[in-house]
Amino acid sequence: SFLSINIPEPSFLQSVSELRSQPSIICVKLKKMATKRSVGTLKEADLKGKRVFVRVDLNVPLDDNLNITDDTRIRAAIPTIKYLTGYGAKVILSSHLGRPKGVTPKYSLKPLVPRLSELLGSEVTIAGDSIGEEVEKLVAQIPEGGVLLLENVRFHKEEEKNDPEFAKKLASLADLY
Repeated sequence: SFLSINIPEPSFLQSVSELRSQPSIICVKLKKMATKRSVGTLKEADLKGKRVFVRVDLNVPLDDNLNITDDTRIRAAIPTIKYLTGYGAKVILSSHLGRPKGVTPKYSLKPLVPRLSELLGSEVTIAGDSIGEEVEKLVAQIPEGGVLLLENVRFHKEEEKNDPEFAKKLASLADLY
């Protein structure tokens, strides 16, 4: 089964852009049919030990020293992440930051990890990329209730082009998305 967060219609993931809003609506794909479910209807039986892909909006402003100047968007994602981890989900977070053209260090999500960890009350691990072998290994190591933040998805031009193959690579990381 697959779980989709913030897909506007109850259908299989068509593109990465369909995962761009606040994590409040969930679509569950069972076989070839999908049904909408809210985050609050998912319980331990649905989530415990499952890898859950969550597209969050962590596009926060940073100063010249890469310090967060407004963490509102990070704080908005915390209740959903805590809900999932509280039921033993292995949470995989995906976001973008800015509009980089390729891999650009000033647009890395790394500076967000300390604040995200602080707000969650647990350590968040960051991957060096959003797809690939390294990411797959890190996903396999997420403990129940753990959180892995993928590196900025916009480091891949396929993300803004809504490339279906890129979307499939992201979706393949999780049991539920």
